[in-house]
Amino acid sequence: MKHVWPLRRSFLFLQGPPGPFFWQLSRELETRGCAVHRINLNGGDRYDWPTGGVDYNGRMAAWPIFFDRFVREHNITDLVLYGDCRPMHLAAHRLAKLRGVAIHVYEEGYIRPDWMTLEPDGVNGHSTFERDPATLLERARALPPLPDLPSITASFGRRARDSYWYYHRVITGRVRFPFYRSHRKGLILVEGFGWLRKFAISRRRAAQAQATLAAIAGKPFFLFPLQLTGDYQIREHSPFGTMMTAADYVLDSFAHCAPADAHLLVKEHPLDCGFHNWRTFLQKRAKALGIADRVHHLDGGDLSRLAREARGMVCVNSTSGTLALAAGRPVIVLGDAIYDIPGVTHQGHLDRFWDAPQTPDMALYDAFRRVLHAHCLVRGGLASESATETLVANSIERLLGETSEEIARVSDTALFI
Repeated sequence: MKHVWPLRRSFLFLQGPPGPFFWQLSRELETRGCAVHRINLNGGDRYDWPTGGVDYNGRMAAWPIFFDRFVREHNITDLVLYGDCRPMHLAAHRLAKLRGVAIHVYEEGYIRPDWMTLEPDGVNGHSTFERDPATLLERARALPPLPDLPSITASFGRRARDSYWYYHRVITGRVRFPFYRSHRKGLILVEGFGWLRKFAISRRRAAQAQATLAAIAGKPFFLFPLQLTGDYQIREHSPFGTMMTAADYVLDSFAHCAPADAHLLVKEHPLDCGFHNWRTFLQKRAKALGIADRVHHLDGGDLSRLAREARGMVCVNSTSGTLALAAGRPVIVLGDAIYDIPGVTHQGHLDRFWDAPQTPDMALYDAFRRVLHAHCLVRGGLASESATETLVANSIERLLGETSEEIARVSDTALFI
């Protein structure tokens, strides 16, 4: 049943991704007659929201009362946030539910590139997305095939610039926000030095990647894409807590159960700041397990091509798994992933995956993708101006739940209230 909204919707934005996306989205909502509010939790939030935001500079213990009063006094109908596991977002989410506020959670796209996740209530392990195979097949029958669309423009430099200025303002804004504590593990300055080191040795990293790919050419290998330890996918939606623990688990299973001719290619996450030396870590662990000649570290390379060429992919809950599934390659999930569906992913233990990986049912995976795109994804991105404009335009219809004509009629009426 379609939700009946009050004539004038009132949106409250909390923390978004670094960059102008939330601000631009709020401007579009205002042009359609919606009220828009923002609570800044640090200097980066304040930088990305040029005017009109309210600063919260109190302690975490006082945040629930402050947030609940704000919701009541401003008649908030909708809460918009990026990620649902940050401590202050988690508290806000629960309080908003008590008042019947609609919650819209953004996150990086379940399927990438060119898409962002936008779900009601929660994402990843908190998603309410249906995972029953029979239900997915039934719902997909009413949906059209996925369109073949051109890629959206993206620039790593744009993301890096937005992130730099956001976190620069977080650090310089300590005086105004003395009690703010980042949800990210580790110190921002330490991460910055890690990135400087990574850039300084970029040529050496590229040469090492070429050597690794040459060494594994023509050999049967499994692909293990690393994730970021600070990611809530690891911290909250997996049994490991850190990526190092997950890597130990995978290496131990590979050493004891994988065929003798199989190799393991461990691919570093492209956004890893380089502070943790994965190459040394993996070499030491593999040597201790007697598999040093069959475990390979890679910092670089084309993930899509590697996923197509691999015998299978092992991941905790990375969206990289969808690249392998799209190519018809077996995938095993060690944490909680939205695509971990019987018939799509390997459902046995990791020890059995190495010699008997289950291939995905491509008809079921196609049904999953069509339902996912229809209910959980919005087209667009954060890495270019055109990508953000596309994301804003597609978010408006999803957030307001109306066609363009209906939006225009409500906006015209709301202007005279």
